[in-house]
Amino acid sequence: MSSITHRQQDTDILPPSGRIGSLLSFPTHEAIKEGPGVKALWINPTPDLMDKQLQRWATMSGVHPIRIPGYWMDKEGLDIPIGAPLQPGEKILYRLHGGAFTICSSHPHDYTSVVPRDFLKNCPSFRRAFSVEYRLSVGPPYSARNPFPAALLDTLAGYSYLVNECHYRPSDIVIMGESAGGNLALGLTRYLLQHEHTLNDVPAPPAGLILSSPWVDFSTSHVTPGSSVFFAFLGPHGKDGAETNMYISPASLHIEPTFSGFPRTFLIAGEAEVFLDQIKTLRNRMVRDMGEGSDSGQVTYYEAPDSIHSPLSLEWYEPERSNAYQHIAEWMDML
Repeated sequence: MSSITHRQQDTDILPPSGRIGSLLSFPTHEAIKEGPGVKALWINPTPDLMDKQLQRWATMSGVHPIRIPGYWMDKEGLDIPIGAPLQPGEKILYRLHGGAFTICSSHPHDYTSVVPRDFLKNCPSFRRAFSVEYRLSVGPPYSARNPFPAALLDTLAGYSYLVNECHYRPSDIVIMGESAGGNLALGLTRYLLQHEHTLNDVPAPPAGLILSSPWVDFSTSHVTPGSSVFFAFLGPHGKDGAETNMYISPASLHIEPTFSGFPRTFLIAGEAEVFLDQIKTLRNRMVRDMGEGSDSGQVTYYEAPDSIHSPLSLEWYEPERSNAYQHIAEWMDML
């Protein structure tokens, strides 16, 4: 595969094949990758935070809670101890990387780390970001590994670490996810909303969500899946899960999930990206339940003109990328 073809597959149109996770080398959940400036620790699993439905999904997929690496990133020029208390007015970014659930990493040396790094640069009230190395899915032609809900279990453990171990208030946390990470951000928030009052130690939802080109429909209701990445992530949940599971496909046209109670949300889409239809469906549903705008509304939608998928992840993609960060910074000032 030429470098040009790889770049097109990795940053444009549909996600790459699920098997690419076995062709390219990324840091994984199996080990902490040390290096200059790397701040990392092991995040404990949280089986006590699983409800019966999540347990059933996990059993069906043959996955269970495990310990995973967590990585911290400081604003440039700072050196903050891991888990240090917040300063007055400070907020924490909990960032969930993209990559079609099959590639990329939360490691600070991964190419997608430009997203939290530039977020910290553009948003003064944030001095650091935290990410978990959630499990990547692998599908045909390789042995299936880590389908849904493996990544959801890992992101739940990471959020619990911030609230229950670092003792940060949910009102001081903003979750940001690109593409597949946006899917995880929505699923995690939905789970927190459903269980903060029914399961011990399940934290309250965060103060806000930033969703950049979220992948929110695995069903055929917007596009016909043609990549094995669908099989890698869906695993045994299959077509029915893709169409009717609101954690997998919150924008599926086969269901009508509610977004009542969700935190304030900044939603980004590229005008020229293939996920635009499903992102607009998500926007319409969130606006229906939450209202739109920065005053009484809870949803702010920004569509980057002429932009492809996930412009925040592409350091060379200017001026679309800088313009998007400017809108995010303005939204953060009102959060």
